[in-house]
Parts: sequence; C-alpha cells; structure tokens
Amino acid sequence: MPPEEEHRIKVHLDQLLADRGMTLAELAQRVGVTVVNLSILKNDRAKAIRFTTLTAICRELNCEPGDLLGLRED
Repeated sequence: MPPEEEHRIKVHLDQLLADRGMTLAELAQRVGVTVVNLSILKNDRAKAIRFTTLTAICRELNCEPGDLLGLRED
C-alpha cells in the first residue's frame, strides 16, 4: 500500500461564514456537529467529510459543495 499522500483540498468555510455573518458555533449548532469538528474542517485538517454533513453545511450556508471545497495549487 503506498504511503498516504497529503490532500490538496482547500475548505472555504471562513469566507462563506464571513459572507453570511455567521459564526462557526452557530453553524455547528444548526448542522448538529461539534465546533471542534467544524474547526478541523475549516483549518484543512479533515481527512473526510460525510455527505450528510456536507449536505447540511450547504443547506445552512445556502451554497453548493463546490463553493465550500476547492483544489489547492501546489
């Protein structure tokens, strides 16, 4: 099995929250996840995200998955 490669996914959660005037704590409460888990996602340290969580985040931020996630250029 090859060694785990660092992912190149960039999460734009900070910008989306700022654009909507919403805090991370407020989004966590609305989505039903912990602030810690959203913080891990926000800081690009997540290794995975459930589609149900992604769907809930997009619902609450009124966005598409592509608005939330992007590919970092290396």
